Amino acid sequence: MKIKNVTIAGGGVLGSQIAWQTAFKGFNVIVYDAFEEGIQNCQKYHQRYAELFIASKGSSAAEIEKTFSRLTYTTNLKEAVQDADLVSESVPENLDIKKSFYKELAQWAPERTIFTTNSSTMLPSHYAKETGRPGKFLALHFSNPVWDANVGEVMKHPGTEQKYFDLVVNFAQDIGMVPIPINKEQPGYVLNSLLVPFLSAAQNLWFNHVSDFKSIDKTWMISTGAKSGPFGILDLVGMQTVYNITMMDAKRTNNPVLFERAEKIKTEFIDKGRMGISTGQGFYSYPNPEYKDPDFLNR
Repeated sequence: MKIKNVTIAGGGVLGSQIAWQTAFKGFNVIVYDAFEEGIQNCQKYHQRYAELFIASKGSSAAEIEKTFSRLTYTTNLKEAVQDADLVSESVPENLDIKKSFYKELAQWAPERTIFTTNSSTMLPSHYAKETGRPGKFLALHFSNPVWDANVGEVMKHPGTEQKYFDLVVNFAQDIGMVPIPINKEQPGYVLNSLLVPFLSAAQNLWFNHVSDFKSIDKTWMISTGAKSGPFGILDLVGMQTVYNITMMDAKRTNNPVLFERAEKIKTEFIDKGRMGISTGQGFYSYPNPEYKDPDFLNR
């Protein structure tokens, strides 16, 4: 089987990046979003990515024009997947939403279509049954930004057939990722198994008033030589995802402190439109966050 036509379900920050990268690498891409506003936002993201690729990656105008020619957009799921060889799903991190999406997707996608989830917090087995094709279903997890943090974590669940796992590993490489094969289900894959506890520890220091977020970032950056600290990373991840992960952990552990921390993220950031880099405001202000100032570490 040769993958040519790819559908990206969910046109948010990461979905829009996956779509752009896939089209840039020569695949025909349809972006599906349930809402017209989501489509419009995705198109705006793509205009920004075009400018970014020309300005900082040396892409030519011809390459950008070809990329746009491979991209189409729709709010009609049936149209989006009727010719799809592979679907990459980045719908909201909510189990009921994902189950509902896959039940509908299974009705319209051709039998040959491989389904992949980009979920950061859930395991493929949580909704493999709803796909109607568990053997052709697995995770292909991306990092933000896709073209710089170009790791493609490919994770099977117990019912994934090996040949489709291998196909997705090859596909990840074809779109410029470094494939990371994960042979058994692991919450958080490799990256988030390392990253989430780190970010949670940083949030605890901030939430409990042990130190302010800039000082926490400085400590990390000076000590490790990293280009950003945990709160710069949280802005990159986005506050909605931070909130979702915190709430999921709070419900799983019934930890009242986590519920309070999630509420603080909601009231101080999400409710005020401070969603992170995507809106220009999170812990820091963008496009020129303070931690990128050469004097930041000396103040």
